[in-house]
Amino acid sequence: MKSIAVLPQGSVSHEALLHLFGNERLNVVHHKLISDVFLSTVEGKSDFSVIPIENTIEGSVSLHIDWLVNEVDLPMQAEWIYPSVQNLISTPGEFTDANGKKNFSGIVKILSHPVATAQCGQYIREHAPWAELESVGSTSEAVEIVKNNPGRGWAAIGTALGAATHGLEIVERQITDHDNNYTRFVLVGHDKIQLPRKSSGNKTSVLVTLPEDFPGALHQVLSTFAWRRLNLSRIESRPTKKKLGTYYFYIDVLEPIESILLQAAIEEIEALRCQVRILGSYPTYTYEEEKAEVQ
Repeated sequence: MKSIAVLPQGSVSHEALLHLFGNERLNVVHHKLISDVFLSTVEGKSDFSVIPIENTIEGSVSLHIDWLVNEVDLPMQAEWIYPSVQNLISTPGEFTDANGKKNFSGIVKILSHPVATAQCGQYIREHAPWAELESVGSTSEAVEIVKNNPGRGWAAIGTALGAATHGLEIVERQITDHDNNYTRFVLVGHDKIQLPRKSSGNKTSVLVTLPEDFPGALHQVLSTFAWRRLNLSRIESRPTKKKLGTYYFYIDVLEPIESILLQAAIEEIEALRCQVRILGSYPTYTYEEEKAEVQ
C-alpha cells in the first residue's frame, strides 16, 4: 500500500489526492505544514508527497517551488489538475431560521486560509460584509475550529470533504468568485508510479541557471526549444538566493525526457555554460468532473 503525505484532512490537497487515485487503497499521512509534507518523503516516512504548485487565480505557489528547488531533491512523478471549490460551512442549523431558510445575519466571524478567503471576497461582501475575517493555517483547520465552537456565530470557508469529515453543514456551495479556480498539483518522490487512469500527455520540468554576464543568454536558451518546435507550457524566473540579481528559470516542456529533440536542446543549453537540472519527467492528468464529486 502506497504511503502518501499531504496537508490536513479535508483540505483541497486531500480532495485532490483522493481524486487522483480513485478507489485505490492508500496510507494517507496528514501534516499541518507543507514543510512537514516534504520532509515526510525526504526522511522515508512516506513514499510520495502531494504538493500544490500553481493556482488559476493566485498564480504560482512560490514557497512550494522554492522548496522543490532549494530544500529537497524529490523528482516530480505526476501532475494533475483539481478545482479549488470552497463552501460556506457551519454547525448544523446555526444559520437557518424557523422556516428553514438561510439567515446570515447571525454570522459573527468567518475563518479560513487567507488564499481561500480572498477567492471568496465577492461572496462575503454580498452576504456578510460585517463579519470579522480571521486567517488560520488551512481551510481544514478553520472547519475544525468552527466544529469546536458551536453557537458562537462562526462559519468557515472550506471543502465539502472538510465539512463531511467534521460532521458540519454546507450552508452554501461553491462560493468562489470564479468558476475556473483550479490548482495544479504534483506528486513528488523517488520512485516512478503507475496510476489507475489514462494520462493526457507527458511533461518535463527543467531548471536552467544562466551564467553571469552573458548578454542574450535567455534568448539563446529559449531559441534552443523554439527552433526544435518544442512546446513550452510555462517559464518562470525565481531568485537563486545566492546573489542579488541572479535568477534561475523554471521551464515546463511538453515532452518526455526520452525525447531526442529535448535531449539535444538540453545539450545545447549546457554548451552555453548554463546549469541544467531536471526536476522531473512525468505524466499529466486533466480533471474529470464526474469522478471528483464529494457527497
